Amino acid sequence: MVFSATFALPLAWSLAVGDGAHRGFVLSALACLAAGGAIWLLTYRFRRELEPRDGPLLVVLGWIVMACAAMVPLSLEIPQLSFTDAFFEAVAGLTTTGSTTLSGLDALPQSVNLWRHALQWYGGLGIIVMAIAILPMLGVGGMQLYKAEMAGPMKESKLTPRITQTAKYLWLIYIGLTAACIGSLKLAGMSWFDAVCHGLSTLALGGYSNRDGSVGDFDSPLIEAVMIAFMLCAVLSFTMHFRAWRARSPLVYLADAESRAVLSVLLGSGLMLAVYLYFQGVYDGFDVALRHAMFAAVSIGTSAGYMGVDYAAWPVFAPMWLLLLACIASSAGSTGGGIKMVRTLILLRQAARELRRLVHSRAVAPLTLNGQVVENRIIFAVLGYMLLWGATQTILAFALMASGLDFESAFSSVVASVNNLGPAYGRFGPSSNFSALSDFQTWLLAIAMIAGRLELLTFFVVLTPSFWRR
Repeated sequence: MVFSATFALPLAWSLAVGDGAHRGFVLSALACLAAGGAIWLLTYRFRRELEPRDGPLLVVLGWIVMACAAMVPLSLEIPQLSFTDAFFEAVAGLTTTGSTTLSGLDALPQSVNLWRHALQWYGGLGIIVMAIAILPMLGVGGMQLYKAEMAGPMKESKLTPRITQTAKYLWLIYIGLTAACIGSLKLAGMSWFDAVCHGLSTLALGGYSNRDGSVGDFDSPLIEAVMIAFMLCAVLSFTMHFRAWRARSPLVYLADAESRAVLSVLLGSGLMLAVYLYFQGVYDGFDVALRHAMFAAVSIGTSAGYMGVDYAAWPVFAPMWLLLLACIASSAGSTGGGIKMVRTLILLRQAARELRRLVHSRAVAPLTLNGQVVENRIIFAVLGYMLLWGATQTILAFALMASGLDFESAFSSVVASVNNLGPAYGRFGPSSNFSALSDFQTWLLAIAMIAGRLELLTFFVVLTPSFWRR
């Protein structure tokens, strides 16, 4: 019922510009409100306290039901869009993956394009709340990897005494950064409509664009620089933004191991790729190579997925490195996808710890992060998550290959979906879309996007027999 209010933004825009799409949003809002009201009337008499096992089911069903509601105006206003493709588009929006089966985006009604971008913004807002408030309670998210006293995500305590107050502050930060991004993009040369669309998807790290050529259509170093700055803001944990705002000091970011690693990896990769592309002769000038390499490294590494240039045309090392970045370079508690940098740090330090044990078998060498000891149960949880992460992508890639896709396209599209990146490689590279997928392949990748956004464990626990036993 509350979600029906989200249709007000595209409805108001449609009426303001007269693009003729208002009827679809009115019908969608009424249908959503009626469905929610009917469910409430049928169930309001039955009340009990929620149990921990209700959490995963609530989260999984919430994302699926919202995607079903979000696809309605897309189906009504884009007649050529099938039911499967409309659901895929809505899931890609809400999970901030940014994959699309649509072409001719420039010709869509403005309000429909705005709805696609608004979905990503709502999804980013939901991701922050889920990461801060819900997943830690379930013990399955990246946020529980830190203790309360550590500078960064936490499990046992909140940023403020009440979770509603915490959510309010995080939403204000998210809204404030979005408004700043929209204003900066307008000053950088975008129209108001372009600025609103790209501002919404930039903070959500979603990567949707209202143009087929994505950001490359603007061909503006200034616009790309603005987007780089705000994508870097969005990929850092929003708890760190809150702590920096409360401390009135940017040094808070430098004191956090995960934030330092994220910025170092993304900016360092941009510089490395610029040098590589320059010496490979892809670009004549180093300044041009640096511009395109830095935008690609930040855009793909943060899992936003905007296209400045067709990086699939670069030597194969570059796009494969970008795909790796999308898997590891986001912070826990950000709107980015992938396994999160904190898990990467724990894995690397655990590997170093085991190597030290081979040399000094009796040495006591606890794993530490930000000066705090990481408990073994957390290390085991990370190892279990990584096993599931790898197995999920392997099984899905084989399923896509069995359905007729080549290895390159199957593997990269699964990685892009599970890690909520968007553009893949091969047939589904940055200069194309996912319209060539069969219905089976489309549903498989839609499920992969939802599972990846819900940190896999939350999604798969609902499918286990033990979850349903009394």
